[in-house]
Amino acid sequence: MKNAKPNEPLVTHIYTADPSAHVFEGKLYIYPSHDLDHDEPSNDNGDQYKMEDYHVLSMDDVNSPVVDHGEALHVKDVPWASKQMWAPDAAYKNNTYYLFFPARDHDGIFRIGVATSPNPAGPFTPEENYIPGSFSIDPAVLVDNDERAYMYFGGLWGGQLEKWQTRTFIPNAEGPAPDAPALGPIVAELSDDMLTFKSEPKEISIVDEDGNPILASDEDRRYFEGPWVHKYNGLYYLSYSTGTTHKIVYAVSENPQGPFVFKGTILTPVIGWTTHHSIVEFNDKWYLFYHDCSLSDGVNHKRSVKYTELKYNEDGTIQTIDPYGDK
Repeated sequence: MKNAKPNEPLVTHIYTADPSAHVFEGKLYIYPSHDLDHDEPSNDNGDQYKMEDYHVLSMDDVNSPVVDHGEALHVKDVPWASKQMWAPDAAYKNNTYYLFFPARDHDGIFRIGVATSPNPAGPFTPEENYIPGSFSIDPAVLVDNDERAYMYFGGLWGGQLEKWQTRTFIPNAEGPAPDAPALGPIVAELSDDMLTFKSEPKEISIVDEDGNPILASDEDRRYFEGPWVHKYNGLYYLSYSTGTTHKIVYAVSENPQGPFVFKGTILTPVIGWTTHHSIVEFNDKWYLFYHDCSLSDGVNHKRSVKYTELKYNEDGTIQTIDPYGDK
């Protein structure tokens, strides 16, 4: 194993994407999705993203070797799931580690499941059913200082978010008109046992500095997928992918359920179509974990997880990162 370096793949023996990074037991744990190495064509529905299992990675510090703890959960072990184990997240509460993950159910509809373990590296034991009332993809869980836990989720296109605007799955539903407010990510408070929603999932409003909703046509700022929420100086930072314009951007709120005020760009486009990230504080520094397709020479569904330091300005805004700027 070689030592980790900024803006270099954390591991090269498998393809990894969508890294959710956390500090557990004094170490960095990264929960990525695991891209299969195949050569089928891409489409807007995301059929090329055929992921079947999860591996957990860990690092003693940002310059140490990266440990792959092996398979932590496989789709064949999840009774309700049929395929496509996409971007996961993890959380710790009740002396238990929780792995939250999206997958298609046996009707082809994306749902969000949960699995548990006494160990941050797994293996994880899945619940028999998905979280009631869950839909779409990309769960991210914030356990707040008061121990209340919130799940953020949702992704357009292959992630089916636009098909749930009525809270009933409509297979042929399309997104809002260009001049209408964009669809926001969904938030739901989790029950104390972290296995169900305590509250009805609701859409988060993302607005500009004047309080006007970000419009569906505003592809430089509108939500597409990959939400992440972290806290800095008492404020909640919602960051996400813009999808078609391939950026990671962010908005800020005093409330974990929003509304969030758009602030700017965190990460400029990477090699490959998708971009997906997490933000974590470790040893008094902040880090952005992200992925790109550099290891596969740009194949969209063969991605590699990387990290780089993230810095704030004095006013709390985040400095924009160009992952290739120092090459």
